[in-house]
Amino acid sequence: MTKTKERAEGTCSLVYQCRLPLSTRTVNHLVGLLRRHLKPIRSRWRILPPGRIAVIVLAVLCHDQRLADMAGGNDVSESTVRRWRDELITLLAAQAPRLDRALKKIAKQGEEVVLIDGTLIPTQRRTGKADRRNYSGKHHHGLHFLALTDEKSRLIWISAARPGRTHDNTVARHDDILAHLRAADPGALADLGFRGLDNDVLNPLIVTGYTAARTHKLAPGQKEANRVLAVGRAPVEHGFAHLKNWRTLTKLRTDPAHATRLLRALLVLTNLEVNR
Repeated sequence: MTKTKERAEGTCSLVYQCRLPLSTRTVNHLVGLLRRHLKPIRSRWRILPPGRIAVIVLAVLCHDQRLADMAGGNDVSESTVRRWRDELITLLAAQAPRLDRALKKIAKQGEEVVLIDGTLIPTQRRTGKADRRNYSGKHHHGLHFLALTDEKSRLIWISAARPGRTHDNTVARHDDILAHLRAADPGALADLGFRGLDNDVLNPLIVTGYTAARTHKLAPGQKEANRVLAVGRAPVEHGFAHLKNWRTLTKLRTDPAHATRLLRALLVLTNLEVNR
């Protein structure tokens, strides 16, 4: 028997090119962020330059490319690509605004209303009791996030990850949304999931619609008010749509702590793309 280490015919690795629908501004932002990070940690050498690293990480986030595929196409290990991804996600997440600062900035710009809503990001199903916390009857399994946008659909803040079964009001109370709104003084438009969060009848900061009951139908004026509110809340849905354009959110395969950093990093990248 003759042994050989040469590859059989047709077994060579194939590499293809793929276009990223992102601006140069986003790539340059990541490159500058990485270069500023390498100086304090005294990392003088990387196997690839910062520009290539930024493009690889953006491909993973934007197209949900497998780490092993990106590693094989760039002659690095899968663990190296994973380390680069987590490193840049942490750096980007640190740039995400805090709730109080975001609201103060909105008030300083002269805007009087923010839009608040919750969304569920699908996750892989877990086994046993760990799966029950992430189960949502509407969207099955996922993690719940609360977000604020301005009237131009720009994301200004996103909450930490909560189990999928968590109600919008529970997250809002946990993050003291109402107290921060009163401190900064802008109002908020919300859907019916936030009814009961603001019980101030004379001067409510969080405006929600009217609900109909079996024994109480909505008057024509109340229906018109709900329609106007729905039109005013449309930008927050656009903000979530921009965020979910990152295909890595198609189905999360990570723990809640890392999911929080990931969503906040994507908030920064989304605002770079939307505001370019």
